[in-house]
Amino acid sequence: MPHAAAFLLQRLHAASLADVTAVEPVLGGLAASAGLAHRADGTSVFVKAFGESPADDVFAAEAEGLAVLREVGGITTPEVLRADRDVLVLSVLRPRRDTEAFWEQLAQGLAHQHTATRHPRFGWHRDNWLGRRRQVNTWADDGFEFFARHRLLRWLGERNVRETLGPADRAALERMCALLPELLPAGPACLTHGDLWAQNVMAGPDGCPALIDPAVSYTWAEVDLAHLWTTAPPPEAHVFFEVYAELTGLDRDWRARMPILQLRQHLAVIAQFSPDWGAADLVRATLAPFRRLS
Repeated sequence: MPHAAAFLLQRLHAASLADVTAVEPVLGGLAASAGLAHRADGTSVFVKAFGESPADDVFAAEAEGLAVLREVGGITTPEVLRADRDVLVLSVLRPRRDTEAFWEQLAQGLAHQHTATRHPRFGWHRDNWLGRRRQVNTWADDGFEFFARHRLLRWLGERNVRETLGPADRAALERMCALLPELLPAGPACLTHGDLWAQNVMAGPDGCPALIDPAVSYTWAEVDLAHLWTTAPPPEAHVFFEVYAELTGLDRDWRARMPILQLRQHLAVIAQFSPDWGAADLVRATLAPFRRLS
């Protein structure tokens, strides 16, 4: 990807990081270009930029999320070295080692974050970003209302979603949202990562779990759990779910709730990416019982 390397190098030089000599593109991210920037002194930093930034505050919001997860949630995140409209520069993390001990440590850290940061309301003090789309975080007292309005129905206005999901799908989603108090437990709000798929789990300099690319808010803890559960974590991660369930007191039915909670992420994928990697099919499968309701 030489074009990505040249683009990122240009952004870094424009941001006064003139000692960067080369950029090695990094694969895996879906919304932005990213790479390892090598400096003249032999050190490296991680850089991230959009070809066309969706908004002036996208990286400021991400930097805030990283800081909050570290300072309030107690989770390791990369150090923010620069965050402005055009570029985000972070300290370098390491690829994770998929051992049961690593995933058990992540379970302990995430369980602590979710149980120690409970909040009386759902939302965040500002909107932030999920990929290239704004995540609406308007405060709400009711978790069902917040999740329905700002995490599910919010996506129906996106062009790709309108073109992909027909009237029957949309009506089924609206029916399901009306039934959320019967389908999900009334859990408290807590600090959530907000985009916790397996690829956003890395390792810090000491090899301990570290997280990247947050879309933080105060909402149900199981939103994080669902995203990790449904994004093909490695076999060693089975211990994560066992330990997390024990530490947080999850009931036996938690697995059955994961498809409903993950609808938010599937809708976001449909809105932003083509192809949608099967997200539309998963949405329709989850909504099927509500399509049959009279």
